[in-house]
Amino acid sequence: MVNLIDIATKLGISQTQNIEVLGITHSTKNCGQGDIFVAIQGFQIDGNSFVNQAVEKGAVAIISEKPKPENFPLPWLQVKNAREALAAAAAVVYQYPTKELKLVGITGTNGKTTTTTIIDAIFNLAYGRSAMITTICNRIGQEEIPAQRTTPEACDTQKMLRQAVNIGCRAAVMEVSSQAIDLKRANNLDFAAVVFTNLTQDHLDYHKTMENYFAAKCRLFDGSLGTKNATAIINLDDEYGQRLINIFEGQKITYGFSEVSQVKPLDYKLSLQGISLNLQTPNATLQLNSHLVGKPHIYNIMAAVATAISLNIDLAIIKQAIENLPSVAGRFDRVKCDIDFAVVVDYAHTDDALIKVLETARQVTTGRVICLFGCGGDKDRTKRPLMGKAAAQGSDFVIITSDNPRSEDPEQIILDAEVGVKTTNTPYVKIIDRREAINFAIKQANPGDIVILAGKGHENYQILKDKTIHFDDKEETQKALQALKNQ
Repeated sequence: MVNLIDIATKLGISQTQNIEVLGITHSTKNCGQGDIFVAIQGFQIDGNSFVNQAVEKGAVAIISEKPKPENFPLPWLQVKNAREALAAAAAVVYQYPTKELKLVGITGTNGKTTTTTIIDAIFNLAYGRSAMITTICNRIGQEEIPAQRTTPEACDTQKMLRQAVNIGCRAAVMEVSSQAIDLKRANNLDFAAVVFTNLTQDHLDYHKTMENYFAAKCRLFDGSLGTKNATAIINLDDEYGQRLINIFEGQKITYGFSEVSQVKPLDYKLSLQGISLNLQTPNATLQLNSHLVGKPHIYNIMAAVATAISLNIDLAIIKQAIENLPSVAGRFDRVKCDIDFAVVVDYAHTDDALIKVLETARQVTTGRVICLFGCGGDKDRTKRPLMGKAAAQGSDFVIITSDNPRSEDPEQIILDAEVGVKTTNTPYVKIIDRREAINFAIKQANPGDIVILAGKGHENYQILKDKTIHFDDKEETQKALQALKNQ
């Protein structure tokens, strides 16, 4: 519990009332007695329209960019930027939890969730319990909280991290998206280490250009978010990682296949059962056998190892944690079934991610690679033909289907992706209904083949124009396989 005066002081506001504050939120759904309500002007909804509702639910003060309405009964803190104020005030309300635990932030286009999950496994073994904030779920100790987005709003993150400290967590790891950085959600977090995985085309519907996209990522490393002493863990094989090396002035550990990387593979073997890997590290050589499948996961493992080393975690603990970790939900996640071909669910939803997952499929199978994919609606349309081309070039047969069409016409989305497929000679079909497409893909597979179901990964829903329905690629695959057996 803190005082409103402390929050006002943090925001540079000298005069306000002496009121105890229990929490802070930007959502009236979460607003309760004793909370501050921060009215944010969103892309579609203006939080200022819900001030009266927040008051009815027990808010004790309002933070807003707009001036105080005449005769408003509660303290009103007018600020220049409500998002910045939300992050700053939340740090005060929840008493700066990142000063009491080691926090790792991970950013990049691909690999964030898997890298986060590996680091969390290491933290759990090293410290007994930890907290994790990812695209898949948020977890505090053993308690799981559904994830609404990759990086929560600042008030939700600070609250979860305070809860983590209160139950004895000594470390936490979180994904930090470029949009979250741009929208101030990662402000006022004190990171012990920050990780850069890679940068490829994505989110240009928001950032417009790759340079804007990269600039947002850089803010996790250049100190502008408030972190000054973090160790940077950087992928040296990525061209943007090489640029980041020159921008970041603090302590850093590089990883990659490059000879000059500080963490690099000496040798490795890939199979459908996992990865056998010898890593050179600044401390010693580390031999690992991981259940994760494919070369992209070597990068995720290297990033996690470098991060753990930067926090002085023993190599024996790192090895044990990685070797005990099963597959990560929706990340080259093999569907368990007693058949003579493989089916893999993967979250790949960019052309680069498709290229990598299909390269992995090619490396671990003796038969054909069959790729099913779709593109999300209301998202970057320019990547659709790129994804189509990547899918076709990396596989022997393609099924173009729906992903999350949202408000767009799914047939038009498929036509956009088909443009890229047509630049190759790879045979393909178009099936709008994803369930029907999965059934068709399973029926095409022969012994030794591998079927890649790309795009939705861990998601158990599909967002249509007028509703969201339950839909899980793994569940649908198991139904399709059972139907195949019963024929």
